[in-house]
Amino acid sequence: MPVITKITVQQKLKDRYNIFIDDGNGEKYGFSVDEDVLIKYQLKKGMELDDFTVTEIFYQDDIRKAYSQAVQYLASRMRSEAEVRQYLYKKEVAEPVINEVVHKLYQYKFLDDQEFAIAFVRTQMNTTDKGVVVIQQELKEKGIAAPTIETAILEYSYEQQFDKACELVRKYIQKYKHESLRASKQKMEQLLIRKGYPFEIIHEAIDSVEIEEDIDQEMDTLKNQAEKLQSKYRKYEGFEFRQKMKQALYRKGFPLELIDQYLTKLADEMAEK
Repeated sequence: MPVITKITVQQKLKDRYNIFIDDGNGEKYGFSVDEDVLIKYQLKKGMELDDFTVTEIFYQDDIRKAYSQAVQYLASRMRSEAEVRQYLYKKEVAEPVINEVVHKLYQYKFLDDQEFAIAFVRTQMNTTDKGVVVIQQELKEKGIAAPTIETAILEYSYEQQFDKACELVRKYIQKYKHESLRASKQKMEQLLIRKGYPFEIIHEAIDSVEIEEDIDQEMDTLKNQAEKLQSKYRKYEGFEFRQKMKQALYRKGFPLELIDQYLTKLADEMAEK
């Protein structure tokens, strides 16, 4: 069996030690170990190493190295268990070692998916305009279990979601003011869906924010849209022209009453020419 001939401290990593052995062919470098592994197995000069002991030493040292990598990974911010596992997997750490490291991280409170999920929800709630649907999906992508997500998402109250949705509606009213009222409401609805708000909150927010229904402004917007359409349908006349214009304007979200009013006025003006 090989015998330990010398133990030296590594120059760059003071908590790691180089183990030199003699397997019958003279002294040579054998392997390196973490300080905790050195102490656990009471490695010292003159100690004989059987195959089982060497295998155990390597396994425990792999755990120590992977554990140190995981702690460094967690130093910048909280992470989920799945994120840590994926990180170690990319570092080519064996699955049994990863399992031991994760167990140890939970033991020393470096990992806690419930606390992570709650902190994540609070951060997204306070720093972004995302709704619960998007936040839930992001937690799912981070490997958080459904029951844990359901508990964490309770941090984002209905009232807070509603207030955020109303803020977005007020923000985008001006952006869509050059479109029909119906079209602008539809676009705000689609925006809130993409942001991750539930339909109940979306409809309540749009209904509760006072959107000024200015008929004169709506007519001006309709007129601008209609002038663009006239060149498109100029080859048509009479009833066919009116129907083409009417259908196109209705698809843009203008009310039929306003469309008829405009087209009647337009027909009168064309007749006078």
